[in-house]
Amino acid sequence: GLERGWGDTAERVLEMILLLLDLLEAPDPCTLEKFLGRIPMVFNVVILSPHGYFAQENVLGYPDTGGQVVYILDQVPAMEREMLQRIKQQGLDIIPRILIVTRLLPDAVGTTCGQHLEKVYGTEHSHILRVPFRNEKGIVRKWISRFEVWPYMETFTEDVANEIRLELQAKPDLIIGNYSEGNLVASLLAHKLGVTQCTIAHALEKTKYPDSDIYWKKFEEKYHFSSQFTADLIAMNHTDFIITSTFQEIAGSKNTVGQYESHTAFTMPGLYRVVHGIDVFDPKFNIVSPGADMSIYFSHTEEKKRLTALHPEIEELLFSSVENEEHLLVLKDRNKPIIFSMARLDRVKNLTGLVEWYGKNPRLRELANLVVVGGDRRKESQDLEEQAEMKNMYELIEKYKLNGHFRWISSQMNRVRNGELYRYIADTRGVFVQPAFYEAFGLTVVEAMTCGLPTFATCHGGPAEIIVNGKSGYHIDPYHGDQVAELLANFFEKCKEDPSHWDAISQGGLKRIHEKYTWQIYSERLMTLAGVYGFWKHVSKLDRLETRRYLEMFYALKYRKLAESVPLAIE
Repeated sequence: GLERGWGDTAERVLEMILLLLDLLEAPDPCTLEKFLGRIPMVFNVVILSPHGYFAQENVLGYPDTGGQVVYILDQVPAMEREMLQRIKQQGLDIIPRILIVTRLLPDAVGTTCGQHLEKVYGTEHSHILRVPFRNEKGIVRKWISRFEVWPYMETFTEDVANEIRLELQAKPDLIIGNYSEGNLVASLLAHKLGVTQCTIAHALEKTKYPDSDIYWKKFEEKYHFSSQFTADLIAMNHTDFIITSTFQEIAGSKNTVGQYESHTAFTMPGLYRVVHGIDVFDPKFNIVSPGADMSIYFSHTEEKKRLTALHPEIEELLFSSVENEEHLLVLKDRNKPIIFSMARLDRVKNLTGLVEWYGKNPRLRELANLVVVGGDRRKESQDLEEQAEMKNMYELIEKYKLNGHFRWISSQMNRVRNGELYRYIADTRGVFVQPAFYEAFGLTVVEAMTCGLPTFATCHGGPAEIIVNGKSGYHIDPYHGDQVAELLANFFEKCKEDPSHWDAISQGGLKRIHEKYTWQIYSERLMTLAGVYGFWKHVSKLDRLETRRYLEMFYALKYRKLAESVPLAIE
C-alpha cells in the first residue's frame, strides 16, 4: 500500500504517481512546481505584524493602522481555506494552525489590542497572538510609532519564539513577515528555528521619502531611517522568498525606480555604502496580488446583497446638516455626484492635495461634491504627520471657502458599512480618487473597483498596474494636481452627455478585478510557493551559508548599535 498523503481518492493518488514518474524521467520546472505544490508541507503558519493597533474592529484609521491590517485579516481566512482543502485532498486529517503575531497593548484605548489571544473571524483554526514590548523597566503600555520600535525588536523576538512554542506545541513550517520590523523579526525567528521565511514589505520607506538615504541625518530624529533601512537590507537578503503585489514594487517603471531596485546600491554618508544590496533578478521575487473580501465588497448592481438598512446611517454621515467631531462642513446640493477618497491622513497619502486640487477648480466644484474620509477629529492625534496634515486641511477649507461643496469625515472603522458606502457613492454616479504620492499596492483601489466605482488612482506605484488607463479606471499624477482636476471635470461632463460612459468604466473595473485580484487566486499561489521554496531551502542549504554568516555580522556590528541609539518611549 501507499503512505497517507498521496491523495484522498484513487484518481488523485494516480495523478501524484504520474507526476513523480514524469519528474524522474524528464524533469521540468512546471511539473516540479505542480508536484511540490501538492506535497503537504505547511501545517503551521506564523504571520508577523508588530506595529500599530492590530485588531478586527474599531482600529482602522488609528496611527499606523490601515491597509496592512485589512490585508492580513483578509489573507488569513483565504489561506486557511486553501490549507484545509489541500490537506483533505492529500488524504490527511491534520488540523492546520495560523497565528498572527502582533504587539499586545495594555493601553488598548477601547480595542481588543490588550487581549492575549483572539480568534480570527471567519476561520476555524486561526488566532491573533499578542506579545507585549518590554524594556528594562517592564512592559511598555502605550502605542509607539512604527519608526520608533527598533530598540524592542530583539527581546520581542525572544518572547515571540517562546509564545509560539507554547501555542503551537511545535515549530511553524512557514513564517511570513510584514513591513520592516515584522520582516526583521521573521528573519531572526526563521534563523533561530530553521524555518522557511516569506517577506511582504507592503511599503519600503526609502522610496516614499525622496533622498532619505543621502540626507538620512536630516530624517534621523523623526524617522530613524538608519535602523529601518538596515533592517530592510537584512530581511530582504535573509528571506527564502519575497511576495510583492505588483511588478513596480520590484523594478519600478520607465520613469520611477522600484522599491526593491532602490536598495541595489545607495549611500548613507557617514554610515555605510551599499554596493550590492539586492538582486532584483533573484528568483526569490514573486508577484502575488491580493484582492478584496468579496463578502464585504461587491458590485453596487447586486441589489439582493445590498445592505440597504445601513443607508440612513450613510446618509447621516454624508448629508446631515449637523457638524460635529465625526463630520465637518455640509454639502448643499446632494444631487451632485460625489468624488470620494478614504485613507490615513498622512503626507504620502496626500488627501490634502486632493482637497486643494478640488478647491482651485471652479468647474469641478460645480460638477461634483467632494467627500474625504481620513484622520480622526474625535481625539487629539499622537501622530506628528497627522497633526500637520490636519492643520493643513483646516487652512485649505478656509482658503477655498469649501463649505457647501466638501464634507470631511473622521476615519471610519466599520468595514461592512464602508463597503456599502462605496456602493452608495456609486449610486450617485460618483468616483473614487486615490491621490497618494506613492502607493505600494492600493487596497482601497481594489475595494472601490470591486464595488463598481470608477477609480482615479496615482500612477506612482501599484495602482498603475491594477488599472488599465481609460478602460478600467484612470491613472493620475499627484505632482500635477491641476491636470487631475481637469481630468475629473472632463469625466463628469462626458458622463452628463453620455451616461453609458460611467457604466463602461465601472464594468471595466469589475472585469479587471475578477480576472486578477481575488484572495482565492492569491492563496493558491502562496501555498504553492511555500512548498517550492521550502524544498529549495532544504536542497540549497550550503549555497546560502556564506550570505547568512555575512548577515549575522551586519546585524551584530551595524543594526544592533543603530537600534540602541533610538530613544525609548516615554511612559
